[in-house]
Amino acid sequence: MRTTPAAGAELVTSLTALARTAPAAPPVEAARADDGAVGPAVLADRPDGTVVRVGAVVAKAHAPDADPGALAVRLAVAAHPLLDGVLLPPLPAATGTVHGRPATLWPYGTPVAPDDPDAAPWAEAAALLARLHGTRIPDGDLPAPLPPMRGPAKAALAVARMRASGAPRRATEPVERAWLTLPPWARGEAPAPGPARLCHGDLHLGQLVRHPAPDGRWLLIDVDDLGVGDPAWDLARPAAWFAAGLLPPEIWDRFLCAYRAAGGPAVRPAGDPWPELDVPARALTVQTAALALAKAAAEGRTTDEVEEVVLGACSRIAALPAQLGPVPPS
Repeated sequence: MRTTPAAGAELVTSLTALARTAPAAPPVEAARADDGAVGPAVLADRPDGTVVRVGAVVAKAHAPDADPGALAVRLAVAAHPLLDGVLLPPLPAATGTVHGRPATLWPYGTPVAPDDPDAAPWAEAAALLARLHGTRIPDGDLPAPLPPMRGPAKAALAVARMRASGAPRRATEPVERAWLTLPPWARGEAPAPGPARLCHGDLHLGQLVRHPAPDGRWLLIDVDDLGVGDPAWDLARPAAWFAAGLLPPEIWDRFLCAYRAAGGPAVRPAGDPWPELDVPARALTVQTAALALAKAAAEGRTTDEVEEVVLGACSRIAALPAQLGPVPPS
């Protein structure tokens, strides 16, 4: 079992105990993690979430400041029949508390293989997003109204983390200037314009698993940032990577075409998608650069080659007119 100072042995032990309460949990002797270790395995350990696997069950401790009411709504969305085949549903009786933090239980799914980029499910992810964005859950089916999608708020948190990190001013200045080109809604300071849609809020390839493991259908996971907002935000990370030269054009085309073919509403059905994607893609570029600088400062190192590409993109963004907004489809 791998533990880290952020997770702590006591938190991992409590999550392991919670996972074993799930009806689907197999005997711990039969639980074998992907690395071959018998017993519980820490799958993720970040300030905003610690995830432990015990056989077929995954237990997650959410961020200490997570809103239990908002989390309950998000869990209800994940379990809703309209999203069967889109979001991984939580296990029954899925909530608890560990060390004062909300905790949830989920079935284990096989993640995207990090060492096989050619097999990355970009088209499948796009089709899942299109279905998610097109789903409207009746208000009466949820315990409370859907909260806002947390994408812009997370971008603001990344900038705040950079400011507090002690990163050199010469490095942070273009990121700060790029941040100021964004309209208030993209900085988490105002509601998003236009009709709000159901959004994931933090789409990347780590948010997909095959369930049932090991080779079931692809599903989206992690509802911590799910809510209503501009659906273009969910396309923004691959769009930003493409614009920065980090995602090959053929993969971006595959992703965008699959989204459009599935009827996704975030961009116009044909033609230039950038009027809708420009602001969210710039915001994700700033978020990525801010986190890169914060991490480099915390680790006492210089930025690496990929991080430098993102920082260069921020310099180009900083030269754009301030506070551009989305252009309505023609």
